[in-house]
Amino acid sequence: MEKHRGFPGRLPGTDFQFTIRRPAKEGATALVERERFPDRRPADRRADAGFMQALWEHFGEEPFVRGNLDAGRLGWLLGREVVPAEDPFDPASYDALLRIDVDRMRISFPEVAGT
Repeated sequence: MEKHRGFPGRLPGTDFQFTIRRPAKEGATALVERERFPDRRPADRRADAGFMQALWEHFGEEPFVRGNLDAGRLGWLLGREVVPAEDPFDPASYDALLRIDVDRMRISFPEVAGT
């Protein structure tokens, strides 16, 4: 499992986790798209924006390996702002390649890209 050095472990001042410390003995938790309902709590929306900001600052438009990024937090962005960068895509692999859909990110998180 690749560890993304310099990537924040959590949203500062909260318990919203962005990375994991070690691989699970059973293997990687499969990435699953999670629906973001409009009535989500403000704290959850801040966590999504903070995670998106960290992804953008760390990887930009380049494909990146899932590695030690938290599956639950990725699930809130998967299929929208974060998409598979390979075909076939294995959602249960720490080596899966992902990328940011920049156009979608700018719509969903205009504060992240400075638009």
